[in-house]
Amino acid sequence: MKSFFKTLALALVLLIGITAPGFAGDTIKLGSGGVISGDLAPYGISAVRGVEIAIEDLNAKSGILGKKIELLIGDDVCKPEVAVNMATKLVSDGAQMIVGHVCSGATIAANKIYKDAGLLIVSPASTNDDLTLKGEHPNFFRTISYDGAQAALMTSFVKNNLKVKTVALIHDKGDYGKGQMELARKNFESLGGVEVVLFEGVTTGAVDYTAIVQKIKRSKAELTMWGGYHSDASKIVGMLKKKKVNTIFFGADGIIGDNFVQLAGKYSDGVYATGPNDTSSNPLYKELVVKHQKKYGEAPGTFFFNGYACVQALAAAAEKAGSIDYDKMRAAMFEIKIDSPLGPIGFDKNGDVIGAGFSVYQVQNGKYTQVN
Repeated sequence: MKSFFKTLALALVLLIGITAPGFAGDTIKLGSGGVISGDLAPYGISAVRGVEIAIEDLNAKSGILGKKIELLIGDDVCKPEVAVNMATKLVSDGAQMIVGHVCSGATIAANKIYKDAGLLIVSPASTNDDLTLKGEHPNFFRTISYDGAQAALMTSFVKNNLKVKTVALIHDKGDYGKGQMELARKNFESLGGVEVVLFEGVTTGAVDYTAIVQKIKRSKAELTMWGGYHSDASKIVGMLKKKKVNTIFFGADGIIGDNFVQLAGKYSDGVYATGPNDTSSNPLYKELVVKHQKKYGEAPGTFFFNGYACVQALAAAAEKAGSIDYDKMRAAMFEIKIDSPLGPIGFDKNGDVIGAGFSVYQVQNGKYTQVN
């Protein structure tokens, strides 16, 4: 119930158009867009909390360029069509830089608005390759590594560590999930020695996944790789275990975190997933855990630290540029180095993060544990 009311409160911020914190006078408006209601809300809420605490830390000093930062929050519900309207509202409300979004499909859709408005956007969670590698989103940066790097790690681990010979690649038909599995298929073809025996999409949010579970069973895949998010994955994993389908389940960062474990319960044990590197020994990481616990009464979620780093990046670029002018800030983004909770990071020529990568985790005794 506590999580429900937190989600509701964030949604109300969007609906009634409140900005927080509300500073009078000359401020810099930072828009935060992402999913803060619905099944995937835990991801977006974790990111926006990182944004909130980063802004509090900056405003306790000198803000950005001597101006306090005002936060505008938007909820895209992880739907591209909603993201466009939400982005339009943020721009019309005066947002001057953006952190977001979480879901890659929503980010791609929303960035048509941000790009036209001449706004930089830094995402804590959108990993689709096309956002940086096609050159169609020159205003886009991210503090999380991209799907190509993640797919390379996943497929290599499957072949070399798990010694698997046959895999089923299942996805949710979205930009993020389908894109991941297409990359995985290409990587398996390049690696050799692993046969893709099933490649199929499912309808996200379905009540019954019997059909795909039966197909996986008939395929005799030693491993099932999932491209999508935790809400669907938890149902599929549960059904696979109940039907005694002998297959290892392996997802990406869309299922990393406590939310999947809570939903899948005992059936989560043994599941693999890739996720951001563990930087819990980083001093700033430790400091932020304490701040988060004090402010929200619980441990940080999956993309909290990435969200914090997004604000750090935008602030550093503005300070280096001496301006929030788009061209000057964009040029500065390629030069900045940030001591973030993810470790020291910067950005390459494509806008991808340098210094933050992925690791493989496995659910052991109800908790994701790093295994590589």
